[in-house]
Amino acid sequence: MAADRLSRRDFGKMMGLAGLGLTAPALAGGCGTETRRAAPAAGTRTWRVSGAAGAGLGGFDSAVKTLMQARDIPAGALAVMRQGKLLLARGYTWSDDTALSVQPTSLFRLASLSKAVTAAAVMTLVQAGRLGLDAPVTSLLALAPPAGGSLDPRLGQVTVRRLLQHLGGWDRDISGDPTYKDRSIAALLGVPLPVSKEDMVRYGAGWKLDHDPGTTYAYSNYGYLLLGQIVEKVSGTDYASYVQQKVLGPMGITRMRPGRSLEKDRAPGEVPYFSQRTGPSVFDAAGTTVPAPYGSFNVENRTPMGGWLASAVDYVRFTKIFDGGTGVLNSASLASVFAKPETGLNSGGSYYGFGWFARDVAGGRNTWHDGAYDGTSTIVTRRYDGVTWALLFDQRDDPSGLPYDYTTFSAPLHTVANGLTAWPSVDLFGTYF
Repeated sequence: MAADRLSRRDFGKMMGLAGLGLTAPALAGGCGTETRRAAPAAGTRTWRVSGAAGAGLGGFDSAVKTLMQARDIPAGALAVMRQGKLLLARGYTWSDDTALSVQPTSLFRLASLSKAVTAAAVMTLVQAGRLGLDAPVTSLLALAPPAGGSLDPRLGQVTVRRLLQHLGGWDRDISGDPTYKDRSIAALLGVPLPVSKEDMVRYGAGWKLDHDPGTTYAYSNYGYLLLGQIVEKVSGTDYASYVQQKVLGPMGITRMRPGRSLEKDRAPGEVPYFSQRTGPSVFDAAGTTVPAPYGSFNVENRTPMGGWLASAVDYVRFTKIFDGGTGVLNSASLASVFAKPETGLNSGGSYYGFGWFARDVAGGRNTWHDGAYDGTSTIVTRRYDGVTWALLFDQRDDPSGLPYDYTTFSAPLHTVANGLTAWPSVDLFGTYF
């Protein structure tokens, strides 16, 4: 089963040095059509690296190539930004398929890096006075459980703020994740596959909360699904269109778009995804066995929580919203985004803001996120010193058994950044617009 990051166990594991790795202060296209599920011998593969980088940043290339080669990852992309300037924009191909050629603008599934996109959309509505952070979800959405079910009486305490901070009370480590129950949803509601977002919302409305709202951090995809529905209800337009108009458009981002589930529906310039795993399709009643990245979960229903496509270049451009000064979110909104929650702090002082993990450190604040699906592994890091990167891969598992997690992927990049005594002054955003 596909799974977004992060469980409470993952969160606890990430929070110390491993959480941040700090030891000291062309056009999209050419992404091939390969459907290989088992990787060939490494000796048949060749490296193709595209894009550009400022002088002295070769250590980032070496770090990414080492990660990919050890895990036999076919496609990766890295963008590094500092003080708002794009210093490195790379596409990495490690494959025997000559048709596969990853570009800095190639599109990847973001998985849970999408949550920051939803958080930004919510905050534009709050900033405009159209939505209150402390508004109960029950005052915004007409939640109706399946026939014979009932709403948990505590739902009235689930606010927009608590949804953003994963404090709504749903705990997938206890009860599971209602957003990965497509076949159960179809059977209970008597609807055909594929189920809709509205079906998912109704199904989840019948679940009992595992915690009193506001008392326990528990990562919840369902909470971000509800936030996407709230954006639609308050804005009067569909979620993706609102995001593209009010969040991405002002940043000049045109490539980001909702992803699609099936291989035949890949977007132009989107990479292929690889996994050892297969699973039953959530698009047909027969449960046809399919490659896990292509139909074992419904990407279209997951846009607010994990379904966006982006290039690494455009994702770091998007993160500039959270640096301030872009006109999308003002300083008061950003203060809310990174405010400490009422609960959920761990002993290291790390917490979940709105769409971001965060930790105050000497000199500022570090924020980050990761994401994962079958066929996808992604991380984004925003360091207190103004350095930001996004690293995107098209695989989450391989025969090596090596880890695919935030700590493993971020640590070598931090090592490179920490070792630099001078940064180039180039800005590649004019090239990769």
